Amino acid sequence: MNYADLLPVSGQWKQKIREFLDEDIPSFDYGGFVVGSENKKASIFMKSSGVICGIPFLNELYEQCNIKVEWLVNEGDFLEINEKKIIAHLNGPSKNILQAERVGLNLMARLSGIASESRAVVEIAKEGGYSGIIAGTRKTTPGLRVFEKYAMLVGGADMHRFDLSSMIMLKDNHIWSTGSISDAILNARKVGGFSIKIEIEVQSYDEAVEAIRSGGDIIMLDNFKGIELQEVARKLKEEFKSFNFLLECSGGLTRENINEYICHDIDIYSTSCIHQGTKIVDFSLKIDK
Repeated sequence: MNYADLLPVSGQWKQKIREFLDEDIPSFDYGGFVVGSENKKASIFMKSSGVICGIPFLNELYEQCNIKVEWLVNEGDFLEINEKKIIAHLNGPSKNILQAERVGLNLMARLSGIASESRAVVEIAKEGGYSGIIAGTRKTTPGLRVFEKYAMLVGGADMHRFDLSSMIMLKDNHIWSTGSISDAILNARKVGGFSIKIEIEVQSYDEAVEAIRSGGDIIMLDNFKGIELQEVARKLKEEFKSFNFLLECSGGLTRENINEYICHDIDIYSTSCIHQGTKIVDFSLKIDK
């Protein structure tokens, strides 16, 4: 599976790479002056275990910096690291390699961390017998969403809605502002048409019933836990067999407690733990002597 095929030939993500470089070199590159433009070879080392993620973005970075790269791993590979391992060889002007160094390593460390945590949570859920969807959330870092959502996919998780335009999600503030769940769904359907799904966040069984009867596509049981979650989910699926809807659970899910949440009547578990506050995967770069 070639995840790079997701990325448009031209797009804002390429401009972001340029912005990352501009942020790191806003004026003079004094270190670049010291080393000069003599052609050098360098190696990227992976120093901790995890999922490789970010190769397409680093390829763009190195192209912008006139550096040739040869990867010894594939996007999405999981590597168990006991001692540091070379994952790529670089060839280009000394100053260019060092200009791209920190941008590339920081980006790959962050994205590989998200991909690794996504993979871990998905695997724990599968080991617990869950066959539904583990999804991220929209709680991404401003300006980095395309990178972080991409990393969730590489790690095997669903990225959930990409932005406010991807799906209509009606949360408590939407419902309180509108007056009722049924009115909120009615207004949403007027503009969303048949092609955009409507998800509704509910706080109780009664609210879930109203959302289902009003035509909601996805019912999010927000902050339901343990036995209550299982009982409500089972009851809704049994009572509304003739309705076409999905049940989602969200709120407080982590790799440590996911087995306490698992319920086979829930179609989707969404969590920000796979992309917020995740550990990085450690990489370094050394110019060959």
